[in-house]
Amino acid sequence: MKIKDGFMLRKVGGQYVVVALGEASRSFNGIIRLNETGRLLWEQLSAEKTEQQLCEALLAEYDVTPQQAQADVSEFVQTLKKAALLV
Repeated sequence: MKIKDGFMLRKVGGQYVVVALGEASRSFNGIIRLNETGRLLWEQLSAEKTEQQLCEALLAEYDVTPQQAQADVSEFVQTLKKAALLV
């Protein structure tokens, strides 16, 4: 899975935000705010990644259990799927 084209991640005022650009802005209005974990996962999803690879990225970066990493990744991916942001 991968983030659809047309979305840009930026750090604004100490927060990470994602905005839709060009064609993507026709179907997605608004801004997505991300915490550090969300930023890491979003950046990972700029290239094709599996849920397992996302879990491995969290485990490499943060002191979390494999179960917590899996739960966090699953919740993040489901949120992105509901918003139709993944291909």
